Amino acid sequence: MTNEIQSIFNRIAPVYDQLNDWLSLGQHRIWKEMAVKWSAAKPGDTALDLCCGSGDLALRLARRIGATGQVYGVDFSQNLLENAKERSRWQYPQPAITWVEADVLNLPFDNNQFDAATMGYGLRNVKDIPRSLQELHRVLKPGAKAAILDFHRPSNPQLRAFQQLYLDSFVVPVASYLGLKEEYAYISPSLDRFPIGKEQIELAHQVGFAVATHYPIANGMMGVLVLSKLGVIS
Repeated sequence: MTNEIQSIFNRIAPVYDQLNDWLSLGQHRIWKEMAVKWSAAKPGDTALDLCCGSGDLALRLARRIGATGQVYGVDFSQNLLENAKERSRWQYPQPAITWVEADVLNLPFDNNQFDAATMGYGLRNVKDIPRSLQELHRVLKPGAKAAILDFHRPSNPQLRAFQQLYLDSFVVPVASYLGLKEEYAYISPSLDRFPIGKEQIELAHQVGFAVATHYPIANGMMGVLVLSKLGVIS
């Protein structure tokens, strides 16, 4: 499954940002700002953005931590990373963001390395969610926070029906027009598999996070999981 998802994201890289706009009705920028704020990243921090895609959250982190900080953007799609590198050259050239091609299930970082972390629209697509959360916990410093933003199935039946209608009637047809029907048809089953908020909280506690809170947004069609690692940064 990992190779299949990796291949999908490599193929959609040229239109990834445009499709995110359509998927979120243009609201994803607001939600990303919320995620960065909840990560508690501050000037001078070393921050991590997992499943960084074309770099939106990593660039927002870079602006927040300033010239004395450092951001690492991680993705397994080489094509998306190339887009991210190009965007960073003209959107926010300093501090330099380090772009890393890697699997979030096996991060190439030391224990207790990062002051803050974000993940946008990535957890739903990983092969092993508990392992991904465990790796995130490992690389965060004691006392650090992470904010994980993703699409969700709303619990309200009417909103759930609206979401599915929107996916079937708008998102997939638009993707089809762009020659990406198969690539975007995976969204609906990925939503069906994705743990709901309280299940995400339980998984986070199981891998060692001291505090886990899930904030539903957009009438439950979106959510942010905010995590804190036990301890005090010395």
